[in-house]
Amino acid sequence: MPTPVAVQTTDLFSGIGMRLLCALGLTAALLSAPPAQGQDMSAEQVAAQLAADAKESKQPDFSGRDLSGLRLSGLDFQAANLRGTNLKNSDLSNANLRGIEAQKADLSGTNLSGANLDLAILRGANLVGADLRNASAFSTVFAESDMTGSDLRGARLVSNFERAKLQNANLSGATLSADMKNQPMGLMRVSLIKADLTGANLENADLAMGMLEFADFTNARLTGANLMQVEAAGARFTGAELSGAVFRKADIESARFNGAKGVDQIVDLDQALNAKYATFD
Repeated sequence: MPTPVAVQTTDLFSGIGMRLLCALGLTAALLSAPPAQGQDMSAEQVAAQLAADAKESKQPDFSGRDLSGLRLSGLDFQAANLRGTNLKNSDLSNANLRGIEAQKADLSGTNLSGANLDLAILRGANLVGADLRNASAFSTVFAESDMTGSDLRGARLVSNFERAKLQNANLSGATLSADMKNQPMGLMRVSLIKADLTGANLENADLAMGMLEFADFTNARLTGANLMQVEAAGARFTGAELSGAVFRKADIESARFNGAKGVDQIVDLDQALNAKYATFD
């Protein structure tokens, strides 16, 4: 029979082993923490998949997933498939979203401040109330997206906003002008054709050389904005605040300025093209 000492030693190591296994199991459980109710993945799982896909040079695919409310700040989603993904109220600040495919994704209330959205496709996406302050969006497609109430202050937005909804959006200080130093495929400039910017704040925004045909700036704030050489035929500036806005060589054929404020303080309005065909009070 084993001595009592031997029995005690065996029991001791058995106890330590059990505690070690429990500790290891707890660590593994934490690393693979399940997502919160309603979510398909946790932030840790998203980061792990991105790392694994990058190692295998594989396109990350989160299409149709529910990633709402996750803290994903600074992660590298370059060229990821985010079509129809729910990222509502998530934190993607300073994330690399270059070249993502996010058609009809839900990014409402999402923090995208400082994010890289260059070459991204967000056609028909929901960006209501999203925070895009100081984000970079060069040659990005926001066409037909809903960006009502979004915050784009200080952002670089040489993008396609055709038929997008930007009501009450804040674009003050944003750069939407053509980037003459980065023109590998010809003149890249913002397109706001038929976009709805009713009540938007574009104070001191730079829209030079932009395509604004039939855009709606009703009651928008454009004080100090640069609209030099824009194509604004058929655009609506009804009730807009235009004091200090620059319209040098802007094409305003058939544009409407009914009830606009500060028209007498527009800079170089006398140099605008086709002004005789525009409608003023």
